[in-house]
Amino acid sequence: MTETAQGTTTWTVGQVAERSGVTVRTLHHYDEIGLLRPSRRSASGYRLYTDEDLVRLQHVVVYRRLGFALEEVAVLLDDPGADVAAHLRRQRAAVMSRLDELGELVTAIDRALEAEVSGMQLTPEEQRELFGEDFKEEYQEEARERWGDTEAWRQSQERTSRYTKADWQAIKAEADGINARFVEALQAGEPADSPSAMDAAEDHRRHITRWFYDCPAEMHANISEMYVSDPRFTKTYEDMAPGLAQYVHDAVHANAARS
Repeated sequence: MTETAQGTTTWTVGQVAERSGVTVRTLHHYDEIGLLRPSRRSASGYRLYTDEDLVRLQHVVVYRRLGFALEEVAVLLDDPGADVAAHLRRQRAAVMSRLDELGELVTAIDRALEAEVSGMQLTPEEQRELFGEDFKEEYQEEARERWGDTEAWRQSQERTSRYTKADWQAIKAEADGINARFVEALQAGEPADSPSAMDAAEDHRRHITRWFYDCPAEMHANISEMYVSDPRFTKTYEDMAPGLAQYVHDAVHANAARS
């Protein structure tokens, strides 16, 4: 930065490049096409930029980042009917428009990423349609944090990544059928260690193994602890029938002992 005899502060092309992030070569090109000509020259003929030149460069940079061609930028900046405030308002409007577009793009990318990461080829609406309004997308993230480094999680992700909506409908129908058998046994007064209850538990274990991950009896028993310790699991079963969460837990443990 230097100061002329008239007291005007000026910058060399190298200083402007460092200050603005625009290359020296680009600044030379802007000068050659008349888009941004430095207002002054040194005694040796070197380019010197003033404060007004830097303001113009700022406008050029913004418009270029918004995708305007150099010819369009020149027309906008050389419009005699526009002042700095008008340029800034125009730039702000363009940026806000781009933000709306980018926001929609980010949303679309997020949905695609969620589907890819979760392995579930369903929209959030389809997931709620199949699994009920209690379905929460954050449950997937919680599960990933708890079991993401396990072999069971790897198997589940690998398998479910190939499932279509029809597959998920079949999974849901099969699970509903098993739960209906638990409810029937409970309401019939059969103990949790009765053959019908334990058979339902065994089919539940096989359901997990077939569709998600290898689930031996001991692992199944460990999983069933959440049915009575996690209020969300408990509520799912209790909404089907009072006392069902504990009943399923006990049936799973009885089946594991039988195995």
